This record gives sequence, C-alpha cells and structure tokens, in this order.
Amino acid sequence: MAEEAAQEHPGPSAPRPVRCIVKLGGAAITNKGELESINEESLRSACAQLRQAMSESEGDGAPEKVLGMDWSKRHGDPADPAVDAEWIAGMAGLGLDTNFIVVHGAGSFGHFQASRSGVHKGGLHSTLVKAGFVATRISVTSLNQEIVRALAREGIPSVGMSPFTCGWSTSQRKIASANASQIIQSLHAGFVPVLHGDAVLDELLDCTILSGDVIIRHLAQLLSPKYVVFLTDVHGVYDRPPTDPNAVLLKEIEVDDKGSWSIVKPALLQGNNKGVEISVAAHDTTGGMETKILEAAVIARLGIDVYITKAGTEHSLRALKGDVSSDSEDWLGTVIRSSK
Repeated sequence: MAEEAAQEHPGPSAPRPVRCIVKLGGAAITNKGELESINEESLRSACAQLRQAMSESEGDGAPEKVLGMDWSKRHGDPADPAVDAEWIAGMAGLGLDTNFIVVHGAGSFGHFQASRSGVHKGGLHSTLVKAGFVATRISVTSLNQEIVRALAREGIPSVGMSPFTCGWSTSQRKIASANASQIIQSLHAGFVPVLHGDAVLDELLDCTILSGDVIIRHLAQLLSPKYVVFLTDVHGVYDRPPTDPNAVLLKEIEVDDKGSWSIVKPALLQGNNKGVEISVAAHDTTGGMETKILEAAVIARLGIDVYITKAGTEHSLRALKGDVSSDSEDWLGTVIRSSK
C-alpha cells in the first residue's frame, strides 16, 4: 500500500516535502475534438512555465541556455540529436527545485478507446473489453511519453510512470492498492514523476479507468504538497458551463470538515453550494469537471490550497509558483481551500 511505501523512507532518506502536484488537463494539452491530437503550443507553454516555477534563480533577464534531455531522434529529423556532453559535464547542477509531481489527463487520447469498448465498466471476460483495455493503455502511454519528452526539452528531469505498471489497482473504482515507493524514490533522486490516468485492474469489476484527478487526491493525502494546481482550458470553475455568456467565475470556494463547500467569492453567490452546473463531454469516462471539483474538495480538507486556472496564461504561472493569496483580485482562477 502507498502508506507502507512512505514508511519505508523515514528520517533523512525521505525527500523534502513535495512543493506542488500539477494536473495538466487533457482539454488543455490536447485537441479534444480530434482523436489523439496534441495541442503542441499549449503543452510547450505549460512545460516552459513549469520550468520557470521550478527555477531557483530569478536570473538577469538574459536568455537562459536550457539543458535539453530529449536525445532521441524523432521521425523526420534530418540528423542525429546534438549533445554538448562537455558543457553538461561541467554544470554544477540544474538550478531547479524538482520537488514537483505532474499528473496529466488523457484528453483526446484514451477516452475514445475506453468508451468504445466499455473498459470503465469492467468485464474482462468480454473480448471487446480486453481489446479496449490494451488499446486504451497504448493510447494513454503514448501521450505520457510525448509529455515527458516536452518536459525534458525544457530541461526538466522527468520520468513517466504508469499506474498500471506501478501496481495501482481499484475495487469498485476506488483505489485498493497504490504503491508509491517508485514515486518517492524518484523524487528523492531529483526526478519529476509524470503520471497519467490509466486503465487498471479492479478486484470486483475486473478493470476500470483510474482518473488523473483521483490519482492527485491520493498522492496529496500521502505526500502533503504545499499546494495543488489544475491547469485547464478555461479560467476555473464557473456557476454554469463557461460557454454560457452569463457564466460567472467562482474565485474562491471553501470546504468545511464535513466536505461541504460554499462559494466565498464572488459576493453575489456567497454561501451558495448548489449553483454550479456541470457539463461532461459524451466521450469522457472519468467524470470531467464534476470529478475535479469533488477531488479538489477532498484535498482542500487536508489544508492544502487547490488552484484551478487556464494553462499558458500569466495566471497559471503564478499558480505554479504558489503566488496566489486570498486577496489576489487580479488573479483569474478558482481557489479551493479549507474553511479552517
């Protein structure tokens, strides 16, 4: 179990407290209307901002030479990758606070395969479900590799980790086993673990889909990060679908000890805990924004602030740096925190 894994690394051998767990939303980093299509610009921007948030020096404004770590040759590249081994060998260090964990959604990867085959409903006795399980994992792990590569190109020492291969499993869709030892060891070694929503085995259903939001909640309970950031394709949580011209951005939500939540800002909706409409894409097998809000509320009850904002904006950079306070009127996003 994850708790047992954490106990295996007590005292000085344990990593420093995790600074931040980041969720790269599938809608932000992929083109959800197009099967297995990455939003390259949005992904590149998110990775660059992550590097800025991790940087241990403010710099003098001069362009910084980035140690690219993707040394593989991609299809269509005219030449082998150039590696300045002498310069790298002379570096004193990366100059990054790498105590981050990244979890990404699937977006246009995985959801189609899962919904078409019914993997999220279980039943491996069905040939369709078994084939869909394989197809789903091929899709989500291919996206994971591309995100790891994008982070590596920004000089972030990231390593991909699939919940299925790490031994994570569920029982009626609730986490039953989650060995976090590899995550903890990787953090201690200075790597940034990159996890993703995955098809996993289920004790009662045979199999199901474990969402990235559930993974984040579990890791937050185990590792107590300073804050959690959800990067999405909209500025935060609204009182109705953000496509509605009358939608109002909820700036601050408080969660009490019992898990009940209420709107603090804006004042016009203050105290309202029923005025949020949820919209979920037809092919989304993980619950969409509804799951995100519920999991964020569980994290907030632990005393960990959760920031939900739009990827690739000045607001997402501030969130990744943890530079958001309760009186940040110029920050666009949703803060979910404990009412304590």
